[in-house]
Amino acid sequence: MKALLHKKSLMLPIALIGGAVFHQWMGYVTFLSPYLIFVMLFITYCKLRLSDLRLGKFEWGLLILQLCLSAAVYALTAPFNHVVGEGIFICIFVPTATAAPVITSMLGGSISRVATYSLLCNLVIAVIGPIVLAAIGDNADMTFIQSFLLILRQVAPLLILPLLLALLFRRLLPRLHSYVVQRQQLSFYLWAISLFIIVGSCVSFAIKNWTPQNNISMILLCIGALAACIIQFYIGRRYGAAFQDPVAGGQSLMQKNTVLAVWLALAYMNPIASVAPAAYIAWQNIINSWQLINRDRFGNKSSDDDAQK
Repeated sequence: MKALLHKKSLMLPIALIGGAVFHQWMGYVTFLSPYLIFVMLFITYCKLRLSDLRLGKFEWGLLILQLCLSAAVYALTAPFNHVVGEGIFICIFVPTATAAPVITSMLGGSISRVATYSLLCNLVIAVIGPIVLAAIGDNADMTFIQSFLLILRQVAPLLILPLLLALLFRRLLPRLHSYVVQRQQLSFYLWAISLFIIVGSCVSFAIKNWTPQNNISMILLCIGALAACIIQFYIGRRYGAAFQDPVAGGQSLMQKNTVLAVWLALAYMNPIASVAPAAYIAWQNIINSWQLINRDRFGNKSSDDDAQK
């Protein structure tokens, strides 16, 4: 058993390093990422019932906290360096990653809370995002409707379809559904593959967009993304602890839809600002890997029932 845990713990740093080393070939496999996330979400959502998805104080309070934090960070940083302010802002403002429930499940947090918050946050950002970004951005050429539909197109398939499929399996194919529920460890191995691709793509993006004349701004954007990641992780866990679920709080606030963040930065802001969400991809996955490694190493356990509270 210890040998198995040791091997699992090694998989994540190997995926991180491997993605960075083989980044130049990521273009051949990047297309697999949404499919891997879809399967991971389906496996995780099979543990949920529709009745588990309930909006409450946790979700609304966390949404207000996220919006206020993004506004405060922008107000503090933009006057000194507008591009850096835009980059750090988008790392906090964008909604929770579709894969957040998967990592939360692995860490023993509440899947239902993170899934519910992800649905709420993505919908709210889709509505207010075009307005906010048009106000602070540099390249607001799209109409509200165009932006709204593009954001929904980016997130809706990975948010809704795996959940609907899992609920249909529970209703119509209970035996197959039970089989999937008992194979939750598959998500870990799929996540390791995704991590390899994500980090490789992040390194490729950074190298492609690195220019000598903007090197100071790019370094500041990378550092700012790290600070945003750590701050959100810390605040999210403190907030979640008030609801006896620091894991759900930390993952909901820290784990971001960075692909959407890069796209929004390129669409609305100075293109250099997109370096921050690209760097955030690496930072959030390093923190997730560290959490998963420590969970395996120290043998933290949480029942599936606890994960659904």
